[in-house]
Amino acid sequence: MVPKPRSRLALYLDLIRWNRPAGWLLLLWPSLSALWIAADGFPGWHLLVVFVLGTILMRSAGCCVNDVADREYDKHVKRTANRPVTSGALPVKEALALGAALALAAFGLVLTTNPPTILLSVAALAVAVVYPYAKRLVSMPQAVLGVAFSFGIPMAFAAVLGGQDWTLAGVNAAVPWQAWCLLAINLFWVLAYDTEYAMVDRDDDLRIGIQTSAITLGRFDVAAVMAFYAIYLLSWGLVTTRLGVPPLLWAGIAAAAAQAVWHYTLIRSRTREGCFKAFRLNHWVGFAVFAGVVLASGLR
Repeated sequence: MVPKPRSRLALYLDLIRWNRPAGWLLLLWPSLSALWIAADGFPGWHLLVVFVLGTILMRSAGCCVNDVADREYDKHVKRTANRPVTSGALPVKEALALGAALALAAFGLVLTTNPPTILLSVAALAVAVVYPYAKRLVSMPQAVLGVAFSFGIPMAFAAVLGGQDWTLAGVNAAVPWQAWCLLAINLFWVLAYDTEYAMVDRDDDLRIGIQTSAITLGRFDVAAVMAFYAIYLLSWGLVTTRLGVPPLLWAGIAAAAAQAVWHYTLIRSRTREGCFKAFRLNHWVGFAVFAGVVLASGLR
């Protein structure tokens, strides 16, 4: 029996990974943590809606661009061979048009904030577009992904603290140096979970010639992942404490550290199932850190 063709809506939802919210949750928690830190507590419903919806929209747009860029490689990877663009079910131009529409919707949300946030959103979009092609150029493209996934942090500070200045000086005035430190620190979390993700496809990536952190790190991959977790959690705690967040923050970091230890038990054997589970559930690490920030902010 010939399977019934899927509707356009079903293909679009598959393209943007609608049934896999873990992807946008990984972006959301650092951004919300930064919002709470910058606002010394609840940032208000307007900014909360802008950042939640904007994160979902931009992650969805990124999936469209990523699948178009990787369509020839994805044909040779078990996990991605049936994606709508890769399988030919959805034309490239249509996928790009959907991605553009989603990005424009996200930009419309950003336009309701202030000039420094708008300027930073343009930079964030540029990094997000570059990432899919970084796999052809650099040995650890996850570092580029880390910058793209962490740009919500300085944008959150700009949204809370920014004025009406359309200059680089206005951005610098709105975003303290600690926010850029948090962006760099969050990059280590992205390296941790995306290396776990890359470990799932290591054999396929080696065969087709894609560069990933899992391949670059080789037999030190598990040790590196645990080191990335340690750097991320310890550094995040130290910098946010310097920003004035009370010590209760460390309760959230301790909960995140416990999860990182559990992830070690999942990835140490390097099985596809274990590594993918560690990646799929990694958003709970970010949620634990965010919960610590919220609890600590309530004590101010």
